[in-house]
Amino acid sequence: MPNKDYNNWTKEQLVDEVARLRKRKKYGLVWEDKPEDVVEQCKTELPVLKEVKNKAIAKDKNGPVNILIEGDNYHALSVLNYTHKGKVDVIYIDPPYNTGNKDFIYNDNFVDAEDPYRHTKWLSFMEKRLVLAKNLLKRKGVIFISIDDNENAQLKLLADDVFSGGFVATIIWEKKFSPQNDAKWFSDNHDYLLVYARSKEDWRPNLLPRTEVANSRYSNADDDPRGDWTSADMTVKTYSAKYDYPIETPSGRIVKPTKGRCWAMPKERVNELVKDNRIWFGQSGDNVPRVKIFLSEVKEGIVPLTIWRHTEAGHNQEARQELKNILREGLFDNPKPVRLIKKVLQVSSDKHATVLDFFAGSGTTGHAVLELNKEDGGNRQFILCTDNQDNNGSGTKVAVDICYPRVAKVIEGYKDAKGKRVASLGGNLKYFRTAFVGAEPNDKNKEALTKQATEMLCMRENTFELVKETSAVKIFKNSKQHTGIVFDEDAIPTLKKEIVKIGGVWSVYIFSLGDDTFEDEFEDMKQKITVAPIPEAILRVYRRLFRP
Repeated sequence: MPNKDYNNWTKEQLVDEVARLRKRKKYGLVWEDKPEDVVEQCKTELPVLKEVKNKAIAKDKNGPVNILIEGDNYHALSVLNYTHKGKVDVIYIDPPYNTGNKDFIYNDNFVDAEDPYRHTKWLSFMEKRLVLAKNLLKRKGVIFISIDDNENAQLKLLADDVFSGGFVATIIWEKKFSPQNDAKWFSDNHDYLLVYARSKEDWRPNLLPRTEVANSRYSNADDDPRGDWTSADMTVKTYSAKYDYPIETPSGRIVKPTKGRCWAMPKERVNELVKDNRIWFGQSGDNVPRVKIFLSEVKEGIVPLTIWRHTEAGHNQEARQELKNILREGLFDNPKPVRLIKKVLQVSSDKHATVLDFFAGSGTTGHAVLELNKEDGGNRQFILCTDNQDNNGSGTKVAVDICYPRVAKVIEGYKDAKGKRVASLGGNLKYFRTAFVGAEPNDKNKEALTKQATEMLCMRENTFELVKETSAVKIFKNSKQHTGIVFDEDAIPTLKKEIVKIGGVWSVYIFSLGDDTFEDEFEDMKQKITVAPIPEAILRVYRRLFRP
């Protein structure tokens, strides 16, 4: 299309041109963004965390501290954008499926099937949270999103945009193992998991352990001294005349690839494999050749499939029974089975992963992390975020009556529905609620944010053990480092004395109404120290997230 000189157009012509451009079809997902109360709130109030200390659990002195945040997940993710940016290995979420059956709340109201903005509200809701979540993933991080047919198509387009170029696969999970005979059209037996990598080139799935069923496909039909083997097709669809040559079988028969296909390797390589007894011509020695693959060469594992059967990844009935055994039946609609989340973790990360679920619901992800750590000696850490809304009008609150009790029981051990004692999985837990301080950048609000920032700083540094506390200085530690928080800069010399006495690696945060770095105050220190002003370090993140 030739360039148009808009400078000489009349106002009426420009209006008509804008109208024409708006009518053009665009590829991708376009919707009218709907205001959301919890997002608008952040324009006047900034989210912080407040620990609920009587809900803390410590069963493993040397283990990681797991986190449960009660509050709207938009606010929780905003806090995590300061404390955990680029630190999360894997995210699993099970968001509302927007079925129209009171499973999705927007601005404190259920979105039903008759709502004309049902999909628009859901997309607005999800887009804001996925953008915040993307910031948390490591470069080698990955997110798994459970969904069904109600929003699968829309979610795929949305996630394609948010995680540009990061789409890995759509996994089909068999959530039911028997047909639903009262279904009006088809028995709905599966859900999806959409998989996106922060950087597709940097993330690869782990190989899964080989099963006895997989190994049973290998045998030793010709008593090969190298052991059991199976055979694979030697032809490929990508035709090349160079690889379309005849092969003579041991019986003297001449065979060629089927029409439109060719051999997968040059003739010289086939001759080498024949001499090495790696080509199988069948029991008669007269069949089309196949290449031998030895079990000893593939024992490192199996590439994950995109179809997950209920036999390997659990099913809905199993998930309901798990929750019933820990709490009681019917307490939470549609929980996910522990085996599903364990498989996500086995495929996606190592034994030291940080795992986030910001639609934590009944707490299955936390349960799965603890169980997997117990089984393989892992050191994984989970972060769960869930609201405390009434669960379907039952009077039961999601965070305090379902998620927390479940996680607490599997950490400490419990009696199941039959009265049988289930052993403790061990682990540690810190419980936080979201709270707020004024967003207006005045001295009063800056002081309030600094006072409320202790929990956020401990989370950021993963240092929760209190070493020293005065009105002016707080010191926390883990096995690798210390965190010092100075609320009055006159107390800097006091902190420096503690640093000299304790030694090691330190992160130091100092209250300032401005953005002074205070680095010169620590130039004479031999220890490895990083220094940041608070609340300015937090406000920088919030300005980026909440700017108009």
